[in-house]
Amino acid sequence: MRHGFGVTASTMGCCAYLASLRYWVGLMVAVILAGSTLSVSADAPEASGAGVSLPPTPELPRSMAWSAYNLGTTGYNQAVGIAKMMKDRHRVTLRVIPGKNDVSRLLPLRVNRVQFSANGVATYFAQEGVFQFASKRWGPMPVRVVMMSVGLSNQAIAVAGDGPVQTIADLKGRRVPWVFGAPALNISTEAIMACGGLTWEDVERVEFPGYSAMWNAMIDGQIDTAYATTVSGPTRRLEASPQGIRWLTMPHEDKACWERAHAVAPYLEPHIATRGAAITESAPHEGGTYPYPVLTTLKDQDSALVYAITAAIHQGYDDYKEADPGSVGWALDRQRFQWVVPFHPGAIEYFKAVGAWSPLADAHQVALVERQETLAEAWRLFAQRPDFDEMDKPAFEDAWMRHRSEYLEGRGLNPVWRQ
Repeated sequence: MRHGFGVTASTMGCCAYLASLRYWVGLMVAVILAGSTLSVSADAPEASGAGVSLPPTPELPRSMAWSAYNLGTTGYNQAVGIAKMMKDRHRVTLRVIPGKNDVSRLLPLRVNRVQFSANGVATYFAQEGVFQFASKRWGPMPVRVVMMSVGLSNQAIAVAGDGPVQTIADLKGRRVPWVFGAPALNISTEAIMACGGLTWEDVERVEFPGYSAMWNAMIDGQIDTAYATTVSGPTRRLEASPQGIRWLTMPHEDKACWERAHAVAPYLEPHIATRGAAITESAPHEGGTYPYPVLTTLKDQDSALVYAITAAIHQGYDDYKEADPGSVGWALDRQRFQWVVPFHPGAIEYFKAVGAWSPLADAHQVALVERQETLAEAWRLFAQRPDFDEMDKPAFEDAWMRHRSEYLEGRGLNPVWRQ
C-alpha cells in the first residue's frame, strides 16, 4: 500500500489539497480520554469556567480500565499519573493496561474490556481503516477523542551529534530505519523526509523488528538516523554517548516543506520543543508534533461518563502535571480541537461549559463526523462483495484500499492513502 502523497504536485495539486477546507477539517482530530469513578464538583480548581454553572456529574463506577502504551513509555507514565490523581481525589481505581502495539491497545476498547484507550496517532489510522486496520476484523472505527496530551516535546528524527548530517536533505543515500508493524513511526519518518525533499527511494531502508532494536542500532552506529519523541528514553542514551545527538529541523517558515510533510502525515503540526535530549528552553527544537497520548473512546460511549472523566482530568491537572515530562500536555490550553479525529459529545459538552469550545471547532467536528460516516458506508458496501470472506490478506487490503479511495474521492474527500 502506498499513500497518495508519494505522487507529485501535478498529480494531486498541492494548492488544491490545501484549499480543500473539507479535507483539512476532515483531517483534524483529537484522540481520547478515559473514564473513572469520580464525582467532579463545579468548584474544583481550574475549572476555567468562572461564573459558569456546570451540569451535575453522574455517579461513576468505582473502578475502570484504560489501555495504554508499554511499561516505561511516556504514554504509560502519563496514564499512571492520571490514575493516581483519580485514586487520591475521587477514590477511583483506574487500571492501566499496557499494550505492545496499536491493535493490542484498541482491541480491548472495541470489545468493551476497557472504557478508554490512551493511544496515539493509530487512533486516526483506525478511523480511516488503513494499515493494520485494513483487514476483515477491523475496517474503519467510529473513534472519538476525549482529551489529548500535546506536551513540550517534538516527534523528530535524530542523528549523531558529531556526524556530517546537518539537514534532512543530507540523509540522501544514508541508512534510514523502517520498523515492522509500526506505521505511525514509519509514516512520520517518511513525512519528515518529505520535508527535506526525500522519499524512501532516496535512502537505504534498513528494517527492524521493533523500536528498541532500531534505537540500539542507532546508538551502535549501524544506521544514520532514528525517529522518536524527543523525551523518549533511548534518545538520552544517544545524548550521553561519545557522538552525542542532533535533532534535524523542519523550518516553520518553509511552506513547501510543510506542504510535503502534510501530504504524507496530515496529523503533524509545527511545534517548538523545549524538552528532550539536548533540548532546553534556551536551545529549543523547531520541528513538528502530534498529540500523544490521545485519550480515545468509541462514539457510543456514555456521554455522562465521558463528561465526568473530561472534567476530572482537566480539574485535577495540578495533581499529575509533574508525573512525567509529557504530562503538561493535558492542560486545557494545549488541547487541539481541530485535529484529525472528532471529539466525543460528552467531552464537547464539558469544553463548552468552561468556554473552551468555539464555533470553528463545531464546524470542524461536523466535517470529521461526516467523514467517518462516509467511511462507514464505504465499508458497508465493500462488505457486500461476494468474495469478501474468501480473499487472502494481500488481496483484501488491495481491494479495500482501492474501494476506499474511489468512494471518498467520489464524495469530494481526500483519501490521503491510496493503493
